[in-house]
Amino acid sequence: MMNLDTGTTLKQLRNRYRLVIMNDDTYEEVVTFRLSRMSVYIALSTIFVLLVGLTVALVVFTPLKYYIPGYGSVKVDREYKQLKYITDSLEKQVTYQAQYVEGIRKALSGDMPVKLDTTQLKVPKDEFSND
Repeated sequence: MMNLDTGTTLKQLRNRYRLVIMNDDTYEEVVTFRLSRMSVYIALSTIFVLLVGLTVALVVFTPLKYYIPGYGSVKVDREYKQLKYITDSLEKQVTYQAQYVEGIRKALSGDMPVKLDTTQLKVPKDEFSND
């Protein structure tokens, strides 16, 4: 296994490199950068942190946050529950009205089976009658 010495690793991070961008036709140097592994690492880390920060800021401070599942305000949840309650009651009311109309239709068309009341009523005789 390779033994990494912290002194050599730190030296490798600080070694300088030259990045030269040249014009391919004329071989003229357009831009020259002096870089080290440490500076490249710091630059990429900074870009990453900035992009994450901008993305979080975009989501937190704009209405995009309402498109995230599970995120919402208490007011919206309360309105949703109230609308759900009203919708359920309206569905129940429509069902009752449909049953009522169906019963009326059957009664008017004569499709309703008629049950005859066959129980005998005991009518008390009037004490003051002449019979």
